[in-house]
Amino acid sequence: MQTDSVKQTMALPAQLKKPSSRWAQLKRELYRNRHYYILMSPYMILFFLFTVIPVVLSFLLSFFYFNMLEFPRFIGWDNYSRLFLNDDVFLIALKNTLLFAVITGPISYIACFIFAWIINELSPKIRAIMTLVFYAPSISGNVFFIWLIVFSGDSYGYLNGFLMRLGIILEPIQWLQNEDYVLTIVIIVQLWMSLGTSFLAFIAGLQNIDQTLIEAGSVDGIKNRWQELWYITLPSMRPQLMFGAVMQITQAFAVAEISIALAGFPSVNYAAHTVVTHLIDYGTIRFEMGYASAIATVLFLLMVGTNKLTQKLLRKVGE
Repeated sequence: MQTDSVKQTMALPAQLKKPSSRWAQLKRELYRNRHYYILMSPYMILFFLFTVIPVVLSFLLSFFYFNMLEFPRFIGWDNYSRLFLNDDVFLIALKNTLLFAVITGPISYIACFIFAWIINELSPKIRAIMTLVFYAPSISGNVFFIWLIVFSGDSYGYLNGFLMRLGIILEPIQWLQNEDYVLTIVIIVQLWMSLGTSFLAFIAGLQNIDQTLIEAGSVDGIKNRWQELWYITLPSMRPQLMFGAVMQITQAFAVAEISIALAGFPSVNYAAHTVVTHLIDYGTIRFEMGYASAIATVLFLLMVGTNKLTQKLLRKVGE
């Protein structure tokens, strides 16, 4: 018993020295890598000032009533209870946003990879041309306004004129003013414009795959291109796959500009209303900043949760 007590008393100074030694080790590590931290500091300062602080303040403000004129008044969970229990338009927007995410997210993600995989097999010159063709819609700003001509509600609209010429319809259909069609049209346009940054990331990832891995795989029993894709290509592209997933998730949940341009603001019977357009309504028109912050917080949690789920699925690639 005495030996045990002596050992404990001797161990105490060592335990007391651990925090200080860890702190000293941290200071040495910071000093050793000071040049890297100095180079990173401008970005980290801007990121902290314009991303971290606004997100934290938005979360805190969601528990207040704030109309930009009066001093914020604490109301607890009232904004969230109002959001889910009394705001029918938000529930419509949430349903539409989840529908957007479920349809456009996976489809555009898979389409980006398939097109990148096919184009990567082409010759360098043709590959460069095809890459520009597929990436152009995402960088062309308001190019989606061409869809206003396609789905115009008069007989001069391309789709109405084509269907009337074939005798399928007898009179023009108001595509963008009919709640049965407008959401589907916005989804189609969103899919068309979603082949952007993720597509380029996948092209870059495919270009950087170590060819020796493919040769080693053929020796180890890889029999066809599908096995090569699953066991070699996809595991080698995990960083690009993760980046593409984050970009597609952000685009799927942040649909607003296309919906407003095509369906109007608000759309007919809120058929194409999304969480972001709801946020714009309360944040920039009604100036109910506390309520808008609650909407933004819910959207942020949806994005984070979906991102975590996607990360878990991508870790299983190649297993």
